[in-house]
Amino acid sequence: NTPNCWNIYVTGLVLEYLQSIGGVEEMARRNRKKAALLYDYLDQSHFYIAGARRDCRSMMNVIFRTDSPELDARFVAEAAEEGLVTLKGHRVLGGMRASIYNNMPYEGVERLVDYMQRFEKQHG
Repeated sequence: NTPNCWNIYVTGLVLEYLQSIGGVEEMARRNRKKAALLYDYLDQSHFYIAGARRDCRSMMNVIFRTDSPELDARFVAEAAEEGLVTLKGHRVLGGMRASIYNNMPYEGVERLVDYMQRFEKQHG
């Protein structure tokens, strides 16, 4: 019954990091800030459609789409050319999904919103 030492080691590193930035409260503040940036853009856009009601939104997985599955596919393909990857949505429901988990920096969400703005201007 030897414990998995690798998992214990990695958990220790994560906990040390969390403590160094101010704890779980600080991580939650950062996550709310990232989600707000993306949702605020989606809410003001007439091009993108947010995939969840405001009272049911995730801070970790932001789903959205355009009004065209072909345009969604183009969005994902052109985003990948800019280094914005894994944005393809659910295999059945389509659209896009931005996963902005703890390790995604705020600057990454800023890059995504910047790309979304440019794509909207080009195709909207």
